[in-house]
Amino acid sequence: MDPDFDEFLHVPARLSIVALLAPASWVEFGFLRDTIGTSDSALSKQISALANAGYVTVRKGRENGTRRTHVRLTPHGRQAFQRHAATLERIVAAAHGPTERSAQDDEEN
Repeated sequence: MDPDFDEFLHVPARLSIVALLAPASWVEFGFLRDTIGTSDSALSKQISALANAGYVTVRKGRENGTRRTHVRLTPHGRQAFQRHAATLERIVAAAHGPTERSAQDDEEN
């Protein structure tokens, strides 16, 4: 297996979370929950696991009297996600086999 394949991140819920966090700064918990389509408790469990592994930072506070939780990738988490995504892209590319041009070249020779 490729050393950049991150089995911890590959868990579908975690991968969905970090993929949503990757292009953003801070993301609100409710947005993550609604976009992923999971429960508060399931999302909280995965965010805690990601935080314990050093992949995300959690910020809790109040906005207009309402308690809010925001999450963002740490630099370590961002690098891990980028490496893992690149590994998945390599796996998919290998599954497609040679490019169409390469196949044509082989047929001509």
